[in-house]
Amino acid sequence: MSAKGKVPVSKNQEFELVIDAVNDQGDGLGRYQGFAIMVPGLLAGEKALVHVVQVRAHFAYAKIVQVLVSSEDRVDPQCPLNGKCGGCQLGHMSYPAQLAYKHDKVAEKLIRTGHFSPEEVQSKLAPVTLGMNGDQWQHYRNKAQFPVQIINGKAEAGFYALHSHRLLPAYHCLLQSQTANRMIQDIMEEVRICRLSVYSEETGKGLLRHVLIRTSSDNKQVSALFVINGSTLPHQDKWAAFMEREGVTSFSVNINQANTNVILGRSSKLVYGNQYLTDRMDGLTFQISPESFYQVNPQQTQKLYQTALDFAAIKDSDTVWDAYCGIGTISLFLARRAKHVYGVEIVPAAIENAKMNAKANKIDNVTFYCGSAEKVMPEEYREHGVKADVVVVDPPRSGCDKALLDTLLDMKPDRIVYVSCDPATLSRDLDYLCHQEKSCYGLVKAQAVDMFSNTFHVETVVLMSRTAAKLKSCVKLDLVVDDYYKIKAAEMK
Repeated sequence: MSAKGKVPVSKNQEFELVIDAVNDQGDGLGRYQGFAIMVPGLLAGEKALVHVVQVRAHFAYAKIVQVLVSSEDRVDPQCPLNGKCGGCQLGHMSYPAQLAYKHDKVAEKLIRTGHFSPEEVQSKLAPVTLGMNGDQWQHYRNKAQFPVQIINGKAEAGFYALHSHRLLPAYHCLLQSQTANRMIQDIMEEVRICRLSVYSEETGKGLLRHVLIRTSSDNKQVSALFVINGSTLPHQDKWAAFMEREGVTSFSVNINQANTNVILGRSSKLVYGNQYLTDRMDGLTFQISPESFYQVNPQQTQKLYQTALDFAAIKDSDTVWDAYCGIGTISLFLARRAKHVYGVEIVPAAIENAKMNAKANKIDNVTFYCGSAEKVMPEEYREHGVKADVVVVDPPRSGCDKALLDTLLDMKPDRIVYVSCDPATLSRDLDYLCHQEKSCYGLVKAQAVDMFSNTFHVETVVLMSRTAAKLKSCVKLDLVVDDYYKIKAAEMK
């Protein structure tokens, strides 16, 4: 900000900018006359001529006109939509640099938000992010979600442009499976032939909103799901025959007639084939309904879950709670070692899958509850005395509810393993569990895991224990927060 507090830039202004860092969203961050400028596609240390496209009170967005000084971490993106599509924010960054960026992102949040000392984070957070091997970053996703729109009078599928809901037609994504890439082309051609109407966000009219395609790890099973703005899909028999020719083993429609950006509605109907897609992981079989969550990167999922299991150090005498258990993936891995496992999940279809998965794998030392973890666990603990030696939590991006955290502090399990997809909410919850007056946990170790190459997303596994609480040092840092954190605060308003 200028000395007089005025914004020193205006829309369409061009100037040279040096990038100081890469922010949480993967954008380059620099300053012009002290004013924060975010530029997608730039790396720390780079200098570029930039063009301002949007100005806000505390920061501005700009786009690259020309890179003048390049970082040694810059690579040529392999995708022609890199920088346009919102899916891959780091396609211009070398993979080793991506892993280092994700490690540092977790470390910074643990210090800034979690209030752990830099020395403790350095000693507890593994120095290397668990990454993918070789070319595993290509076509790793077992689930593709394609929004559908009318573009220049033609029904198209693809992905949203950066920071918008403007569709970019895309049929050869390097992250999606080859099966999904092939099928979405065929599906959209059939949509055009059948003249199936396409939903418009502006008018709320039209039928087809999204196409979801999921494949099993061995590619022998494929499920397809149409999200529709209506109660029925026209010509269902013809669509069933088409899906059979495509090799689809399960075809359903999901009803979403709400004026919302949420992809899935509350109910789905089977049109053709099996009710579920079946997948295998580490000797276990899992049945997955269209609405259920299932990790999209099979190779990295095994590393993630194995890390969680190693951290949990389950003994055959342990009772375990698995909060936000989904279809029971982690629960069943835990149950192979524990005395008993209790799993809780709010999505009914996922709990139905979890119960079937336990039965299919002949695992009977597990009990599943349908409901919110922050409600079920306190009730079972306070009303029925269900305690645990170990608790595993794998919450959504928003993190754990305070009621659940309070229950953990009251229940006092020996160990808590936290699996997180957002370092910010993870660090917030760790601060509550480790640094409040009534807290009784200390940080033992943490490991970052790359589940989504070329993106800013990172998973983290953390172990806390009551034993470590005796050795912990709660450090409340009185840090001078730089412009970037002011920007994040402004964005949250």
